[in-house]
Amino acid sequence: MGTFLGFNHNHCFLALFVVACLSPLGFAQYEHWPYLPGYPEPPPQVYQAPQRPANVPKIQLRLAGQKRKHNEGRVEVFDGSGWGTVCDDDFSIHAAHVVCRELGYVEAASWLPSSKYGKGEGRIWMDNVHCNGKETTLAACTSNGWGVTDCKHTEDVGVVCSEKRIPGFKFDNSLLNQIENMNIQVEDIRIRAILATYRKRVPVTEGYVEVKEGGTWKQICDKHWTMKNSRVVCGMFGFPSERKYNAKVYKMFASRRKQHYWPYSMDCSGNEAHVSSCKLGGHLDVDAEKNATCGSGMPAVVSCVPGRAFAPSSHSGFRKAFRQEQPLVRLKGGANTGEGRVEVLRNGEWGTVCDDNWNLVSASVVCRELGFGSAKEAVTGARLGQGMGPIHLNEIDCTGFEKSITDCKFNTESQGCNHEEDAAVRCNVPAMGFQNQLRLSGGRNPYEGRVEVLAERNGTLRWGTVCGEGWSTVEAMVVCRQLGLGFASHAFQETWYWHGDLTADSVVMSGVKCSGTEMSLAHCRHHGADVSCPRGGGRFGAGVSCSETAPDLVLNAELVEQTAYLEDRPMFMLQCALEENCLASSAVNTSLASGYRRLLRFSSQIHNNGQSDFRPKNGRHAWVWHDCHRHYHSMEVFTHYDLLNLNGTKIAEGHKASFCLEDTECEADVQKQYECANFGEQGITVGCWDVYRHDIDCQWIDITDTPPGDYLFQVVINPNYEVAESDYSNNVMKCRCRYDGQRIWMYNCHIGGSFSEETEQKFDHFSGLTNNKVSTR
Repeated sequence: MGTFLGFNHNHCFLALFVVACLSPLGFAQYEHWPYLPGYPEPPPQVYQAPQRPANVPKIQLRLAGQKRKHNEGRVEVFDGSGWGTVCDDDFSIHAAHVVCRELGYVEAASWLPSSKYGKGEGRIWMDNVHCNGKETTLAACTSNGWGVTDCKHTEDVGVVCSEKRIPGFKFDNSLLNQIENMNIQVEDIRIRAILATYRKRVPVTEGYVEVKEGGTWKQICDKHWTMKNSRVVCGMFGFPSERKYNAKVYKMFASRRKQHYWPYSMDCSGNEAHVSSCKLGGHLDVDAEKNATCGSGMPAVVSCVPGRAFAPSSHSGFRKAFRQEQPLVRLKGGANTGEGRVEVLRNGEWGTVCDDNWNLVSASVVCRELGFGSAKEAVTGARLGQGMGPIHLNEIDCTGFEKSITDCKFNTESQGCNHEEDAAVRCNVPAMGFQNQLRLSGGRNPYEGRVEVLAERNGTLRWGTVCGEGWSTVEAMVVCRQLGLGFASHAFQETWYWHGDLTADSVVMSGVKCSGTEMSLAHCRHHGADVSCPRGGGRFGAGVSCSETAPDLVLNAELVEQTAYLEDRPMFMLQCALEENCLASSAVNTSLASGYRRLLRFSSQIHNNGQSDFRPKNGRHAWVWHDCHRHYHSMEVFTHYDLLNLNGTKIAEGHKASFCLEDTECEADVQKQYECANFGEQGITVGCWDVYRHDIDCQWIDITDTPPGDYLFQVVINPNYEVAESDYSNNVMKCRCRYDGQRIWMYNCHIGGSFSEETEQKFDHFSGLTNNKVSTR
C-alpha cells in the first residue's frame, strides 16, 4: 500500500453507501498513527450485516446541518416519502449508538439536543425514541409512532459518531432510486500513482482516484469528472488546489489494461471539505457481465498542487521547516502541523476569530490559505488554547472559494464573544511518512520511551538511538509532533529505566539541535554520519514523554506598564537579594551602612492560557531550600528581566527564580489547585494566574549603574524551555523605556508576536508615556 499516497496502515475503513448529507469518510490517514511496536493492533473485525426484522420498515439515515467534522450532524431519516428529523425527547446514548452503527461507525461518542446543528426542515418523523442499543436500525426502536410528535425543529437531535468505521461495512442502498440528490460515502478512497515519476515522489500528488467497494479498489469513469471534483479530492489529501495533467499519457496507459469501474460518478460543487458531502452522479452503463463500463472514457485522474511546506525541491524533496504561506492568517497553539487557533492580522495587530457559526467550509478556507488541504475539523470553544488581544472576526460566512478568510463575509463586532470562544482548525496535511522513520521504545505506554531512529549505515537501514547529550524539550517537541502524539511533556537525557530494543542500542544520531518548527527530527541540525557521543547510547539514549495537551504562559503586558516605578533601596535591606544574585555584580562593593541600589520595580501577572497545568520541571524532592528568604526554589530560573540598549545588548539584568508558583486568582468557573503555603504543590492551573507583586524581593531590575537613555525592557518567561508549552513565542514581553536619571517612562508594552513584523520594528514610535518618578527613600 506504500505507493498509494502514503496511506499504509493509517487508513480508515469506510463503507460504500449512498446517503444524503453523510457522515464522514474515513480519516485513516489523518488519525494518530496506530499502536507502536509492542502494542499490537487488535485483529480486524469481520463484518456481518445485521438482519432487519420483517415488520420494521426500511429507512435511510444521514447526518446533516452545520458540521464541524464529518462524523457528526443532525439526525435525518428518509422513510420513502421524504426526509425528516428526530426529536430529542427521551433520546439517549443507546439511540445514538444505533444511529452511528447504521451509518457504519463502530459507536457513538455523544449526542446533542436542541438543534445544535441547526434546525431541520420537513416532518419530524420520530419522537420519544427509546432504544436499548442493540437494535439493527433506528426504525426498530420504539417511539410515539411514525410522524406523531409535539416537537418543533428547535428540538432536532444530533449525534457525534466515533471516527472508527466498522471494517467491511456495506450499506443497504435498496432505497437508492427513491432518493434524489444523494450524497456519497465510500469505504475508502485513495490517489494511486500511475506514472513512474509520481510513484517515487513523496507526497504523491498525481494519479487515479480510486474508491473501495466490497473490498475491491475501483476506478471512477472520467466522463462526468470535473475540476471541482479534483479540488475536493486534493483537499482531502492535504493539497490546497488542483491543476491540469497530461491526459494523452494516461489515455495511452489506460488502453493497455482492463479497468474495474465504480458504478457511479461524483458531482461535487468544489467547496466540500470531503467527498462524503458531494452528490452522487449518474449510473454508468453495465455490460453483459454486469460490470460498469466507461465507454470511450478512462479512469479519472487528479493532479494536486502541494503547499510550499510540502513541495518537492531539488535539495531534499521537501522543505524542512514549516513556514506560513500567507502573512494575514496564522495557526497558534497546535501540537501538529496544520492545526491550531486561527489568528488574523488586521491593522498591524494579530487577533482571534470568534467561533459563532464556525464550520468546515470556513475552516477549509483557512487551511487552503495556509497551504494545507481542506479542514478535517472546525474546532470551537478555545479547545486549542485561548488567544490574547482583540477578537477581529465573528460570524464568518464563507462560500468555500475565497482566497483568504478575510475575503469572507463576517461581523467585526464581537459583543458577546470572549477568548473562551476562540476558533481553531485541524487541517488535512499530505502523508509524508515521517512517522515511520522514528519510534519510542521501552515506555510504559505508547506516549513515552527511548527515541529510536531509522538511519542508513553502510548501505542498510537500521534502528539506533539518539545521543542524550544536549537533548532538550525543543527536540522532544519535534519527536512528539513527528509521531502525531501531541506535545512533549518531558525530555530525558538518560533512559536506563526504559529497556528499548537491544539491537538498537548503538548511537546513530548525535548533536541534535532543533528550532522547534521541523516536521521531522532528521530536519534538525545534527552531526550527520560523524556521530560523537562520549557517554554512548543505551542507557544514555535520548527519551521523551508526550502529551496531547500543554500549558501556555502569557504575561499581562498592560499591568507591567501600569505598575513600573523606581525605588532607591538601602543596601542593608538587600542582603537576601544579594545572596540570591538578584542585584547587579557591582552591588558587592556597595556600602552596607550608607549605600543603596536603584531598582526598577513592577508587578507581573502570568496567565496559563493553555490546555494543561504548568508544573515545575522538578518534583518536590528536588526543590532547593533557601534559608535567607525561607522558601523553596522549584525552578532555578523562571523568568528573565532584562534592560537592553537599542542595539539589543543587555545593560542590566535580573532573574526571577520561581520560588513560589501558585494560583493567585482564577477565572470564575475555575478552582485554585496550587498554593505554596506548608510546602504545598506548586504550579499554575489552566484559567488561573500567578501574581508577583512589585514589592517582593527580586521583582525588579537593578539599574544603579545604568546611564540615562532610551532602552528596551524585556521579560522572558520559562527562558530555558525547561517546561514544555504549546507556544513559546508569546513568552516574551517587550516595552520601550526612557530613563532620565531620576524618572522612568515605560510605554508600548506588548507580548511577542502580537503585532506584524512591520509594526514590531516601529513599536518605539507609539505614544502613551506614563510618568514613574523615583520613590522617596
